[in-house]
Amino acid sequence: MNILLVEDDHLLARGTARLLQRLGGHHVYITMEPEVIFHHCAAGEVDLVIMDINLSGVYWQGQAVDGVDISRQLKERYHHLPILLVTAYALRTEQQSLLLNSQADGYFAKPITDYKSFLTTIAQLCQRSP
Repeated sequence: MNILLVEDDHLLARGTARLLQRLGGHHVYITMEPEVIFHHCAAGEVDLVIMDINLSGVYWQGQAVDGVDISRQLKERYHHLPILLVTAYALRTEQQSLLLNSQADGYFAKPITDYKSFLTTIAQLCQRSP
């Protein structure tokens, strides 16, 4: 399975990618550049997007954007593409609002410590996509 990991913390991105590769056997693209994200999705190169909500210093079409903005735009173009949000900052009460605003398919809190649940969530989301 090909996963696009959108994360602004390079160390965390590399660690998460290694986890997904070793335990899940997934191929992982890492980026935080909107142009690259939309390129991979338009080319049909990814089966799932894992999106950090807080992307500091990321701009798209001249405006600062975060993971919620990018997820919403991805869903408008590629409604079948599963998106899993991740963040360390959202309170449990904010999760539903984030999912509604982003149109994402799931949410996972960072730091990711329950690897089995993380991989199970990814597998379930990918099974739902065509």
